[in-house]
Amino acid sequence: MSPVKNASTRARVEVRRGLLRTAHWSLRYDTRALLVCVLLAVAAASAMVLAIGTGTYELSPAEVLNTLVGDGPPGAGFVVLDLRLPRALVAALVGFGLGMAGAVFQSLTRNPLGSPDIIGFGNGASAGALVAIIVLDAGAAQTAVGAVCGGVATAAAVYLLAWKRGVHGYRLVLVGIGASSVLGAATSFLYLRADIGKAAQAAAWTIGSLNARDWNDVRVATLGLAVLAPVVLAYGRRLTLLEMGDDVAAALGVPPERSRLVLLGAGTGLTAMAVAAAGPVPFVAMAAPQLARRVTRATGPNVLPAGWTGAFLVTTADLVTQRLTGSALLPVGVVTGIAGGAYLAWLLRAERRGSRL
Repeated sequence: MSPVKNASTRARVEVRRGLLRTAHWSLRYDTRALLVCVLLAVAAASAMVLAIGTGTYELSPAEVLNTLVGDGPPGAGFVVLDLRLPRALVAALVGFGLGMAGAVFQSLTRNPLGSPDIIGFGNGASAGALVAIIVLDAGAAQTAVGAVCGGVATAAAVYLLAWKRGVHGYRLVLVGIGASSVLGAATSFLYLRADIGKAAQAAAWTIGSLNARDWNDVRVATLGLAVLAPVVLAYGRRLTLLEMGDDVAAALGVPPERSRLVLLGAGTGLTAMAVAAAGPVPFVAMAAPQLARRVTRATGPNVLPAGWTGAFLVTTADLVTQRLTGSALLPVGVVTGIAGGAYLAWLLRAERRGSRL
């Protein structure tokens, strides 16, 4: 066989059911999970288009799409590109990040309640942002930095307090719930010492709001996902092995504590990114991984399906807020909080029926 033919053979990409392989690498995928991701992405994009067209200056989906490609009706360019598109993009990016973060934490804790907003990491990011808003009188960029610092500091404290010859799921959840209570008291104290203007600004932000989002918020969310999502995906196999227990993971060549620390850092960073861009949108990180697992019917963390589920949930909630009020004034966290409360009641009932509670 000639060298040219050998090179052609090595460069060939082999595609089988559930396997994409070349001479140098291979990628396994679940066909149903891939289809679910595609459908969720289409559904999230559709919700974004409908949300962009909603408002005082109403646009049809066709007009929105034409405006995005530069052929819209007169005056629509400013409304779509400058006012509404950043909000829609932040909704999708924040939902995607929260969904991935929730999948990481629930997999590490092996507990459906082990999401960042339950175990205090979201509250830590919120507390850091409130310090920036109320104490330091900071702008948007400094508030984002404060949210990241607060989330990272909380994650470090919870990890160290939960450490006892390693970090295990239930201990991490219990310590995180305690940390969440302490941070809740700290944020209440910050409200008490703030003047009425800053307190109102902070209160609107801490509900989880997409109001007045701009391209700076899009950049924050995009940068966070661009840096941290590849880390989570690269450690996806390790996350699956960690679900089987530290002994099994170590026997298969995965260092448990080092892998857990990297994944905790990435999940915390995704949570802080979401809080920095839109405030603490509640329950998305808890619901998205469980819904994704039920739809895909696949074992393991389902990180990508959880991300797309989160994007769909937040974009749909944003659409609902605008259709309910006829404006964008209602914080999206109100809708996700109501839906999440109903979901939490259903989850607790299911856990109790399964004799896990």
